Amino acid sequence: MNFVFYSSAIVAVLATLLVITRANAVHALLYLIASLLAMALLFFALGAPFAAALQIIIYAGAIMVLFIFVIMMLNLGSATARQEAQWLKPGIWLGPSLLCGILALELAYFLMHDSAQVLSGAPIPPKQVGIALFGPYALGVELASMLLLAGLVGAYHLGRRSGR
Repeated sequence: MNFVFYSSAIVAVLATLLVITRANAVHALLYLIASLLAMALLFFALGAPFAAALQIIIYAGAIMVLFIFVIMMLNLGSATARQEAQWLKPGIWLGPSLLCGILALELAYFLMHDSAQVLSGAPIPPKQVGIALFGPYALGVELASMLLLAGLVGAYHLGRRSGR
């Protein structure tokens, strides 16, 4: 389990650094998906499969689709169409595919060797998770929602047309 944890952490840090350093939004988006999948594997390795599933469903799934729609809506003309044709080259997908392949191998290793050690705990029903989130951790949930709202307002202001 330590091998899976540390190697997933390395993949997450590496993918996050690549997100920050990429000038191209699509490249950064691909590395961000790899980073979020690495975080899900970290949650799973720590014995929180529910948090890992939420990480994949909410962040790596829904929010990434939202980012893709925003990138598509900011289409700037024929120069952008030529740039998008360059983005679809197979070499661009090599880095994120390699990182996601490493994560898939780690998950397979983890499930084959250490699954009984981590998954032996008692299942927690979703009702108890909701009570915990909106009970003693309500302030943290509300702060996270305010942070997401601030990001949404900032994205709106950055994405709107300035000619109005």
